[in-house]
This record gives sequence, structure tokens and C-alpha cells, in this order.
Amino acid sequence: MNIPFLDNWRKRQGGTQGGALAAAVEADPDGVAELLAECELLRVRAGQHGLELDDTPASLTALDQLPPRWRDDPEELPWLGNDAGLYLGTVVVRTVPGAEWDVWPGGRPVVRLASGREIDVVAAGLDWAVAGSPELSQVYAESAES
Repeated sequence: MNIPFLDNWRKRQGGTQGGALAAAVEADPDGVAELLAECELLRVRAGQHGLELDDTPASLTALDQLPPRWRDDPEELPWLGNDAGLYLGTVVVRTVPGAEWDVWPGGRPVVRLASGREIDVVAAGLDWAVAGSPELSQVYAESAES
């Protein structure tokens, strides 16, 4: 995952991008959560369909209903999938008690639930973008139950 502000921080710290993200999550979890919530490409594409993403579970259901035109653009597909995963994670973190961002070795952001279960939201977003399954709302529902 490429987060530009972390590149400069990583150079100053002499670490890896994954280490930089993990350190940033620990030092400023709210700031990192705001950056991960940007999901600019997904928000633009949703807006083109009249859908405003308001960081609620209902918006995940609405995303699941969009026609998957992004699949026609192989260059955009992985970026949109990444954004979908980060958006899914944002909704989980903001609405499921005890959920928080964490980082796996290698720098992949995941969501850790209060139960200790970790959800690879980026993989879920990519699967959704490519195949439509699992639906984002389904992943959210399973997360909210844990």
C-alpha cells in the first residue's frame, strides 16, 4: 500500500513502509484512520452514481448495488478494490465497538475486532471489486457479530 506521507517519515526513521505504518497507527491512530478513510477513487466513482459515502453500514449495502463498471478498466480495478477495502475498514472501525486499525507485517492495514479476530479488509475489497463476492455489507455484518 502506498501512503505518500509515510514515505518521508520512513526515510527519516530508516524503516520499512510496513514498520512506518505500524508506528504511525500506534502514535496517531486517529490521524491514520482519517488518512485510510479518504478512499478518494471509490468516493468519486460512487458519487458519479449519485451515492455519497457517509461511513455507515447502509452505504456498504448501496455500494454492493452499484453496477461494476470499474471491472472494464484493469488499471483502475486494483485501486478501486483497495479503496473499497479501506472504506469497509473505516465503516467497521467507526461503527463496531472495540474495532481498530492494525498493521500486519509487511504493512497491510487490517481491522482488529474486540474479540481479537483480524479482518483483511483490503483483500475483501479486492475480492469485491473483482468478483462482487463477498459483498461489503456481508463482511461488515460478520464483523459486527464478532
